[in-house]
Amino acid sequence: MSDSNMEILNVLSCLIDYPREEVISNKEALEEIIKKAALNAALEAKLLTFVESQCAKDLLEWQGEYDGLFERGRSLALWLFEHVHGESRDRGQAMVDLTTMYREAGLELSQHELPDYIPLFLEFLSTQGEENAKKWICDMEHILALLLCRLEKRGSDYAVLFEALLAIAESDVNLDDVRKNITDEKRDDSKEAIDKEWEEEEVTFGADSLEKSCDSAVNRPSESQRKDQDIPVSWVDFDTSKQHTLSSDSSTSEQRG
Repeated sequence: MSDSNMEILNVLSCLIDYPREEVISNKEALEEIIKKAALNAALEAKLLTFVESQCAKDLLEWQGEYDGLFERGRSLALWLFEHVHGESRDRGQAMVDLTTMYREAGLELSQHELPDYIPLFLEFLSTQGEENAKKWICDMEHILALLLCRLEKRGSDYAVLFEALLAIAESDVNLDDVRKNITDEKRDDSKEAIDKEWEEEEVTFGADSLEKSCDSAVNRPSESQRKDQDIPVSWVDFDTSKQHTLSSDSSTSEQRG
């Protein structure tokens, strides 16, 4: 992946984000970027098939599929720290640290945006140069692998988007180990699981009102702040020992911040 191909991260950001009419109307442009991204032939074909099949759907159908995957339960949450810190105090500090790093890079968030939202994070990485992007994706490779394997388990084509991210970063994470670890994992998106969560947890608002958009950043880095700047990339400790493997006992212990 060269700097000229960093646009693929923006494409993946838009595809992982909530489906919008703009994605469908710009289908050909997305496909062209995918073709230029120097991915292996098999992965490129899978990504193109995903774009073709999703954009061929009625937008409401696509949005309904998306809601069923990412808006029900937390095992497929698109907030990085959901899978790292749960509801511990460390999560709040990690949010502050990541927001500070965005600001140092010239990126200001709106009051409704959470910095660990994966599409927003990918949009940010697309401005930071090849080496930084690879390093930061590798820092969160176990989260991406977890999402990939859970999507595979549900038979969702969305898995290819996370496969692409791992390939771009040349990650060597062992997917077979992740698949093995979630073999007995119970789904948290059933009516019973959701009802139980509502009974046991205080209802809070914030993340659910996140305004999702491919153009979510209100201020973007200037040219002097882009591409391989000297910003520390050890932005948070993605210690795999802290990750959550959801079960019937743990699925109610996390809270979206």
